Amino acid sequence: QVQLVESGGGLVQAGGSLRLSCAASGRTFSNYAMGWFRQAPGKEREFVAAIGWRGDITHYTDSVKGRFTISRDNAKNTGYLQMNSLKPEDTAVYYCAADRRIWRSVGAITKTSDFDSWGQGTQVTVSS
Repeated sequence: QVQLVESGGGLVQAGGSLRLSCAASGRTFSNYAMGWFRQAPGKEREFVAAIGWRGDITHYTDSVKGRFTISRDNAKNTGYLQMNSLKPEDTAVYYCAADRRIWRSVGAITKTSDFDSWGQGTQVTVSS
């Protein structure tokens, strides 16, 4: 499995921006599709966005469309989640995840069970 480490979380006011990073090691990063999930206190972990192994296909949950952008740099073994126009309801621990079954449609990988490697998470807090 690939090892993943998130960074870039923090406290931001509503309307602000943050950029999360996900550094991969241990395996060839381009052999994996990548996703971002989040988990708010008392809630289940939910899908945020996914990107194919080449970085040309992306998929988002409706609540972040137009505000968040997922991307990756395979040469740097790093994935990103640019978050703009943040809202208090975006407050959560954000996790990156990797899926080695790259033949599957990016639009179909939205469940936690679709991914086999996970980072430890980074806290994002949006104040009103």
